[in-house]
Amino acid sequence: MLVRIVKMSFEPSKIEEFLANFETVKEKIRNFEGCNFLELYRDQNDTNIFFTYSYWNSDDDLNTYRHSDLFKGVWSTIKPMFNAKPEAWSVDKIASLK
Repeated sequence: MLVRIVKMSFEPSKIEEFLANFETVKEKIRNFEGCNFLELYRDQNDTNIFFTYSYWNSDDDLNTYRHSDLFKGVWSTIKPMFNAKPEAWSVDKIASLK
């Protein structure tokens, strides 16, 4: 399993538009083959910063998504809303406590 973390910073005037777009695409992303989990977080102090946190079966599944029409549509919609370059990490889960 692969965990993908993406940090995105938006123009304050574009946040509501981003959230509305996320609402329309979140189920499609979550149900994309190979995606097992998806969450959206918002920074408590800098409220124009958001993070997506997702679980993927494999790097191949993530890359298939990243080359899909779904991703291209999502990215082309939100990219003009950024006020800083997004950052992304693919990580392996070492430990998880409940």
